[in-house]
Amino acid sequence: MKKLVLFLTIMFMTMSYGQETKQIPLINVNGEGKVKVAPDQVCISATVETKGNNAKDVKKQNDEKMDAVLKFIKKMNIPTADFKTKQVALNPQYDYEKKKTSYNATQTVEIVVKDLSKYDELMEGLVQQGINRIDRVSFESSKEAQLQAEARKLAMKDAKAKAEDYVSVLGQKIGKAFTISDNSQVYRPQPVYAAMRMKEADSAGASNETLAIGEIEITANVSVSFILD
Repeated sequence: MKKLVLFLTIMFMTMSYGQETKQIPLINVNGEGKVKVAPDQVCISATVETKGNNAKDVKKQNDEKMDAVLKFIKKMNIPTADFKTKQVALNPQYDYEKKKTSYNATQTVEIVVKDLSKYDELMEGLVQQGINRIDRVSFESSKEAQLQAEARKLAMKDAKAKAEDYVSVLGQKIGKAFTISDNSQVYRPQPVYAAMRMKEADSAGASNETLAIGEIEITANVSVSFILD
């Protein structure tokens, strides 16, 4: 009886393994979807950085500069909900050659500007009020989630069209999707913008306009495996 049970167990495992390893005819393709749109807002990450030998004085100077920056942002009628402090730091820096400790204070503010006509005036004012580091300028769309969904649908349509093109030559058809992988990466265009050069441009009589917005491109990439009928 034990031998019979063992034999049936082995047979069942063998049949199960055979079913699991049964190959399914598939075609693997990549699809891409693109949606272009003019940006309607810009996200700016800007930092006040102060250095000195006395920690208390460095922090005080940094706080005063950031206070002036925040007052200027409010003066530009940027809603309170559209700007916030992202990072505050005070770090000692030891110079091993001079055997002295200095201090570096930083405060970073992130601003979302929904009126792009304010961009140049805002950037110039930030520098004048004490901002000495522009970390990031990113043009965005307030409808990004909706546009990403549209790009994903276009990517799936592109993948399906490619698969149909390939198998039509063989007289076959594609069936249901077997696996879908999203390979999308978010990219936001950043202008080449040197904020600290604005004073040079002004002294040379150059225009303060620094924007050539154009369009941003929302892209989705997918990998799809279709079952072959």
